[in-house]
Amino acid sequence: METKKLFISADIEGSCGISHWEETNLTDAYFRTEMTKEVASACEGAKIAGFDTIIIKDAHDTARNLYPDKLPRYAFLLRNWTRDPWCMVSGLDETFDAAAFTGYHSPAFSSGSPLAHTMSTSLQFIKINGEYISEFVINAYACAYKGVPVAFVAGDEYLCEQAVKYIPSITTAPVNKGMGGASFSTHPEEAQNLIKERIAKALTGDYKKCLAALPACFEVEIQYKKQESAYQRQFFPGAKLVNPYTVGFISDDYYSVLVFLHFCM
Repeated sequence: METKKLFISADIEGSCGISHWEETNLTDAYFRTEMTKEVASACEGAKIAGFDTIIIKDAHDTARNLYPDKLPRYAFLLRNWTRDPWCMVSGLDETFDAAAFTGYHSPAFSSGSPLAHTMSTSLQFIKINGEYISEFVINAYACAYKGVPVAFVAGDEYLCEQAVKYIPSITTAPVNKGMGGASFSTHPEEAQNLIKERIAKALTGDYKKCLAALPACFEVEIQYKKQESAYQRQFFPGAKLVNPYTVGFISDDYYSVLVFLHFCM
């Protein structure tokens, strides 16, 4: 019987009910538990769909948030940061059949979540080809570079809406809705059930259609909250200072974009 492999990238700011930066820290056991339960639900749904090898990347902040003993015994976990340019999808390669993201959130310069940001709270925004982008887009493109479709994403409502624009066939599970500085959400057990049901459906369907379309060229802009941050990053090879707060970079190779992002955030 053919082995099916799933890669899960897990964040926390899109978890059910989360609404404040303090709740994203290692000291907050409740939301670390919720993050873990949502990942476990995704694993259970994948198992129902026939995926027998599941690799999880803890991809939030310290990358040491998930409780390993609360995950299914058939799952493998990559903790802490490898420090390579793949970042939130480190460990991914071409042997995976599909990828899924949990706990994902709206991008910087949006109102979709009280915790909206892209990669770092020191940034105003990241743009690719004129569009404000989320961590979902960065990582969906990274998966596409490896030839791996992103079949499923769970997170806040706006992020899920944006995901469909980039991957029309993706299955989403919105478990939060941003309302100014607050979040509006369902009961966490309902969120966990939704994730389990929808990822199972996604992975029993034609998930191969969920490969993000890589642009032919990437025109990247990173705007920082402090001008000295932009001044420093302009010296990355190939980068330029667009204005006192913004650094630009252009490449037709997405791996080069990942290297630029890795060193300039």
